[in-house]
Amino acid sequence: MPVMHAPAIAWRAIGPTLALTGGAILTLLTGAIQRRVNRAVLAGMTLATIGGASYLTFILAGKKIVGLQGMVAVDGVSTFTTMILLFTATIVTLMSYHYLSERHIHRFEYYPLVLFATAGMVLLASANDLILVFIALEVLSLALYVLVGLARRDSGAQEASLKYFLLGAFSSAILLYGVALAFGATGTTNIARIAGLSGAPSTDSRLMFAAAALLAVGFAFKIAVVPFHSWTPDVYQGAPTSVTGFMAAGTKAAGFAVLLRVFLVALGPLQWDWRPALWLIAIVTMVIGSLFAIVQSDVKRLLAYSSIAHAGFVLVGVIAATANGIAGSLFYLLVYAAMTLGAFAVVTLSAPKGKERLEMGSWVGLGQRHPVFAGAMTLFFLSLAGIPPTAGFMAKFFVFQAAVQAGETGLVIAGVLASVIAAFFYLRLIVLMWLQEPSGETGALGLTPTGSLVVAITAAATIVFGVYPESIMHIARTAAFFTG
Repeated sequence: MPVMHAPAIAWRAIGPTLALTGGAILTLLTGAIQRRVNRAVLAGMTLATIGGASYLTFILAGKKIVGLQGMVAVDGVSTFTTMILLFTATIVTLMSYHYLSERHIHRFEYYPLVLFATAGMVLLASANDLILVFIALEVLSLALYVLVGLARRDSGAQEASLKYFLLGAFSSAILLYGVALAFGATGTTNIARIAGLSGAPSTDSRLMFAAAALLAVGFAFKIAVVPFHSWTPDVYQGAPTSVTGFMAAGTKAAGFAVLLRVFLVALGPLQWDWRPALWLIAIVTMVIGSLFAIVQSDVKRLLAYSSIAHAGFVLVGVIAATANGIAGSLFYLLVYAAMTLGAFAVVTLSAPKGKERLEMGSWVGLGQRHPVFAGAMTLFFLSLAGIPPTAGFMAKFFVFQAAVQAGETGLVIAGVLASVIAAFFYLRLIVLMWLQEPSGETGALGLTPTGSLVVAITAAATIVFGVYPESIMHIARTAAFFTG
């Protein structure tokens, strides 16, 4: 009788995901069993879980591991992205503690949902099989659907959650159809194997091109690029601000990680076919995101269109399709996480009792009454605009440099012009804060210890990454490799 051997499991490869999932389950059980448990305990358990996952990620640095029958790949891109995601989860947990209490929506399920969403993002960054890509996307999406609608009595939050759910389900169906076509064309869903078959003469090119198009649509929804961006302003505006920051930084980082892997590895042999399409999408995204942000009167909607424009800038590095392009994209995602989380943290602190200053008019004269607070927002907006010597400027410089080296000069010119347009709406809020006299009392701020700590950490990162970018960029260049 033949002996059956259990498949080998590379536990180290999935260590961070297991730690996050285990911590999420433990936190969920604690909150469910002890309904009156102190929220500080749950927040502490969340931070401890993220710390454990960070250690397990750190020991994977520089490793090349393929596990679970080739479904999971640990390489430079997955490890670097995982650190961005864990940094994001840490900042969001600190940002959320007092903010949720002020808004009276500090429910125990918030923390396990953040951990489950982070686990899905981490798994997505290391997914080496299209089936696992779909599963990871669903894990993170289902958690985010609930987080967006956390404020049950807020009609705006419920509307945002429903919109996100419906459009998310639609995009998931399109992605799954793309996975099916890729399997039909190549006979496998493994990303590394698809890379060897996608450009082969025996592969049905029509099926492969259709699969690439449908996969691109599915990923485009997650990273919010034009024309699949329409959900972003409404969802960002309706969701609790801490959740909005989590989505803006985390989902974008995980989405671009899998986009890089699928398009540069699985569809690498077809890059001359998909690069023109992404070239057009990148330009339209940068321009539309910047133009529509100009007419916004709500700060969260402005930051939503800002995130759309920045997705276009990151796409510039993807289109370069070189090691420098990958490194530039990774650096950009890290910088974007720091500066956008900082901006959303300032919004959460902009007024007491969880009622943020969302209308642009409520920021008039704030710099004269609260200079440190307004100075932090100014720093983040200057960085988002790409003004030197902030980190945002260096992020754009590195992706544009990679694109020029790859011969995509026209794309860089379009990016520079879009940056000029984008500078207008960032500077508009800065002018309102510093150069206009307030018509009345500017009101008190809702400053909290953890919120102020988040602003300090993200502001320091924005400055350091801008003044001394080479140390982080060196790590990004070292991490610009795939395995599988």
